[in-house]
Amino acid sequence: MRWLAALFLSLWLVPPALAEDVWVDVELVLMVDVSRSMSEHELEIQRVGYAEALRSDPVLAAIQSGYFGRIAVTYVEWAGTQQVVVPWRVLESRADLDAFAADLSITFNPALRRTSISEALYFGARLFEGNGYAGDRRVIDISGDGPNNLGRPVDRARDAVVGQGIVVNGLPLMTREGLGAQWHLEGLDLYYETCVIGGLGAFVLPVYDWDDFPEAVQRKMVMEIVVGAAPPPLPRPERVQYGVPDPRDCQVGEKMWEARRGYGLP
Repeated sequence: MRWLAALFLSLWLVPPALAEDVWVDVELVLMVDVSRSMSEHELEIQRVGYAEALRSDPVLAAIQSGYFGRIAVTYVEWAGTQQVVVPWRVLESRADLDAFAADLSITFNPALRRTSISEALYFGARLFEGNGYAGDRRVIDISGDGPNNLGRPVDRARDAVVGQGIVVNGLPLMTREGLGAQWHLEGLDLYYETCVIGGLGAFVLPVYDWDDFPEAVQRKMVMEIVVGAAPPPLPRPERVQYGVPDPRDCQVGEKMWEARRGYGLP
């Protein structure tokens, strides 16, 4: 009987940290651009857009259609650095979605200035480590209104993250409005398709008008939650005009930044 007593004692002494992860259909990192090219009004549109999408019936239906009927989500704002706004939590009911949406305040960190998609991807990948969840899929959803211009090369970051079995989807903001107009890259969606996204079923969903943002976020989240709901591939341009920044060049953002500095611009 001593061995039985020892067994019970060993089980009793197992620390809580060894508890199994919670199974979910998807582990989703929502990474939202708050770089200096975004005005305060545009930042608010993004927060409100995500809140509306989270409260929508299609997103709730998508979650409840999964095998487990729940997903794990965290919301991060990024620019040159990154800031977790809403930490990981499980979403499986209307109340969960409403609570997550309510936690998206309209404040933002003005210190998050330049655009480092690459460091955002590395940061997002680290968030999966020890988060307490086990998903059938791990997805990073990243938005942005311009190319990478800070940090490590974006395509190398993408390849490293995808190499871990993580899917990267893109939401390029192609509105030509606000402070970001001076950094506009013609073909930003193609840049995201070439240099940013990757993994099984990865997709790009461009936003051309801020009025369409909430609907785009809703559609994007449904596609990320429901396997096989990705849109058809984007049409590719036949050529890139001479003298216009090539969106297929994964270093185009860095080149645009250096050119701007060469003209003495801030």
